[in-house]
Amino acid sequence: MLDDTKSNKVLVEVKDLKMHFPIHAGIFKKRVGEVKAVDGISFDIYEGETLGLVGESGCGKSTAGRAILRLYDITEGSVKIDGVEIGDTPQPNLRKMRPTMQMVFQDPQASLNPRMSVAAIIGEPLNEHSDMSKAEKREKVLSLMDQVGLNRDFANRYPHEFSGGQRQRIGIARALALNPKFIVCDEPIAALDVSIQAQVVNLLEDLQEEFGLTYLFISHDLSMVRHIADRVAVMYLGRVVELASRETLFSDPKHPYTQALLSAVPEPDPWLEEKVDRILLEGDVPSPSNPPKGCNFCTRCPQVMEICKTEEPPTVEIAPGHIAACHLYS
Repeated sequence: MLDDTKSNKVLVEVKDLKMHFPIHAGIFKKRVGEVKAVDGISFDIYEGETLGLVGESGCGKSTAGRAILRLYDITEGSVKIDGVEIGDTPQPNLRKMRPTMQMVFQDPQASLNPRMSVAAIIGEPLNEHSDMSKAEKREKVLSLMDQVGLNRDFANRYPHEFSGGQRQRIGIARALALNPKFIVCDEPIAALDVSIQAQVVNLLEDLQEEFGLTYLFISHDLSMVRHIADRVAVMYLGRVVELASRETLFSDPKHPYTQALLSAVPEPDPWLEEKVDRILLEGDVPSPSNPPKGCNFCTRCPQVMEICKTEEPPTVEIAPGHIAACHLYS
């Protein structure tokens, strides 16, 4: 169930989204296969909520986030944002939709132009999508710097003069410039020091409360997702294997992969740490260019059955709002 402060209106609808990248080989660059980075995921994100998207490196989380914002031309599926279908919209026609949906990138250093001042970086979306005067833009940029906790005296400085946490704040201010409804946060704290991570997450929460923002929060840091997310979707090898409210997922995970993932979270209390029953998965994650037949997780699952090796598991609603793709529940 959603928190009372959250809306019951669905802002983002993702249905059977696929993002396959072609593999070319040989002298004539013939297509010999494809990397199934995202292989048929479906979920909704409600207005004003934060949906956490978790999974180990290479499972397709970041690709999913970029595909939802149509930074890629998707292979198949449907993406609706605020009721508007953008899955098959040509890139030039997406331009007028860009103010609604923005992204905060993982590496603040790489996502900021080193030759542009902070004021120019934050103001760039305003140049592209608004008809404000120069003075109005300047005031808007300074106001955004105030909102994300940056000193407005630093407006004419360049990205290399800032710390990692400050650079991420610049990226957040740029994302907020056009008053978006939906922001994809692609591991926004992964490149930051632990001491700074909490500040950035708290800033995101404060901005969400102030502006009614909706987030897709992509991360492999489960403790941070537990702190910020309302609901959590777990990805493995291009597919969503479980989705539930934060409390349900962390207290009663159903999918064997989710159970293994949560068992790996360090326990700060040494007495409790000794009692944690770690689930160690054998083998490596299969290649997304050649996933196993049947269930993607069957090669590593401690509860594997014969049916898992031949048939793809259906997505089952175990309890209201709690779904899992596993033959144990079908």
